[in-house]
Amino acid sequence: MSRKIYEVLDRPEVTSVLFYPRRDVGVPRLATGMHSVRIPVSDDVALGGKIFAAPDGGPVILYFHGNGEIASDYDTIAPFYTRLGMTLFVVDYRGYGLSEGAPSATALIDDAWTVFTKLPETLASAGVTPGPLFVMGRSLGSAAALEIVDRDAAGVQGLIIESGFAYTFPLIERIGFLPLAEAYEHKDGFGNLDKIARASLPTLVIHGERDWIIPIADAEALFEASPSRQKTLLRIPGSGHNDLMLVGRQAYFEALSRFCGTQPQPLPEVV
Repeated sequence: MSRKIYEVLDRPEVTSVLFYPRRDVGVPRLATGMHSVRIPVSDDVALGGKIFAAPDGGPVILYFHGNGEIASDYDTIAPFYTRLGMTLFVVDYRGYGLSEGAPSATALIDDAWTVFTKLPETLASAGVTPGPLFVMGRSLGSAAALEIVDRDAAGVQGLIIESGFAYTFPLIERIGFLPLAEAYEHKDGFGNLDKIARASLPTLVIHGERDWIIPIADAEALFEASPSRQKTLLRIPGSGHNDLMLVGRQAYFEALSRFCGTQPQPLPEVV
């Protein structure tokens, strides 16, 4: 597959609303099973990330977060995954957390693939023996996850999309940019809908019914476009874009556990 340059999305005025990078300036948190890693993605740029390890052999979720988040935000969330036997590997984009460089749409897509190709050695560096692999993207991260499975889903057991978008330019308009009249989804956008239409692997789509940033209609479009014979759309009633775990934590993790093949368990009501 030839490399795509996202010229429209890489314009500075678009990047300024598409990405909200922030650095990881807090005191590093140390916990059993938590590993900070660095992944070289070019000659002069390395990405930071965190691996929250469950017992060896359990499912591994390669996770790409939202545009205003960093890997360390998952320090308090990851235990819900590891308690269910799932290793969570959260990757920061360029300019985020401890990652070097500056974010762009082209780098987001290129780096996602590079991180995927280097996954075995990255897990080994943290002493993690991997089990079945799942690729997951939340919000902006859905573009990264879908890029991976579109290029080569070999070795990936399933795709998970949380609060993901189907259409690039309506999203950019909603988060604060004037309409790009000359831009076309198939040519200039991330193409999430086209990519999921080529992804036949098991798929789980999770979305809040009151999400105004990315309406649930996008989740429905992604779900309908997926040709997978094993696909689920989990709608979280009363939830918006950023409170899925607060509003529907039990349903959220039960669905993840079933999808990844681990044993569902009751979860505490408060993080």
